[in-house]
Amino acid sequence: MSGSANVGVHVDHAVAEDPEQIAAFEARIAAGELIEADDWMPTAYRDGMLRMAEHHANSEIIGALPEGEWITRAPSLRRKLALTAKVQDEVGHGQMLYRVSQDLGKTRDAMLRDLITGRTKYHNVFNYPAPTWGDIAMIQWLIDGAAIMNQKTLADGAYGPYIRTMKRINMEEAFHFKSGEDMVLTLMSGTAKQKQMAQDAFDRWWEPSIMFFGPPDKPNAETLPPMRWRMKTVTNDGLRRRFVNRFAPAAIDLGLKIHVTTKDEQGLVVSKRPDENVVLDESTGDWGFTEPNWEEFFRVIRGKGPCNAQRLALRRMSYDQGRWVREAILHGRVNVPPAA
Repeated sequence: MSGSANVGVHVDHAVAEDPEQIAAFEARIAAGELIEADDWMPTAYRDGMLRMAEHHANSEIIGALPEGEWITRAPSLRRKLALTAKVQDEVGHGQMLYRVSQDLGKTRDAMLRDLITGRTKYHNVFNYPAPTWGDIAMIQWLIDGAAIMNQKTLADGAYGPYIRTMKRINMEEAFHFKSGEDMVLTLMSGTAKQKQMAQDAFDRWWEPSIMFFGPPDKPNAETLPPMRWRMKTVTNDGLRRRFVNRFAPAAIDLGLKIHVTTKDEQGLVVSKRPDENVVLDESTGDWGFTEPNWEEFFRVIRGKGPCNAQRLALRRMSYDQGRWVREAILHGRVNVPPAA
């Protein structure tokens, strides 16, 4: 799952850069060349790629938590095995992305500590609850579907190590998406209770999936460094449009209804109404949709979402319990903690 769609790049004009080096760097990017870790690059580019890769890695690690909680409660052995494999994949993606980040100048331990202390972020979509098996189906269908759309464009970027990692991750994400699609199809082909479970979960996850690509773009988004330097190749709104055009008709075909929802502080739907904007514009081929609650989006990013504290608490516990392993590997010290 991707977490870098809405990561900005700050250009520090106080950092003096050689204009000729910047011109040569931008010429390489314009020519379609790849930038490698040991190549010269502007400080803003290195810092921006580090933020993207680290944010993405954090998101893969945290993103495994809501699904991991359902491994023991999966409805069949087949689903249990598939979910176990998926969670393993997501954690592996995080480790690969931390390795990319290390080459950009930050140690792995510093990244892990910054995550658990809240200094760095992960994708806001993972701060919502998954109270039913239907939520796991929607995470794999909607959120992994959104991640694939985003990551395919990131694989067209300019930073070689990140691109190669994206191509590997995208192959595995395709299996996750197909698994989610199968889960949704199964629920929507089942009993009335199963169909209602799927609909309720869809109501919880449709708006977060629309938010997945980040806030609306600034008017000059395509001229800013992330696009000019091919850190990103499609704007947030462009990706959101592709997502809605793909998933709105797919949801309708499955018998799901698209609603505008109101949620409580726990992220659960308390009221809903049909989204009358979800209609096809025959002249453009685009599907309409109601803009999500962007105030909620920024509130969750600030750490005030339904599950922010819970997610970070679990990561802190994991970091603390794994300390003896890190010390044994890095320093040859073995101090096994007492059994719980």
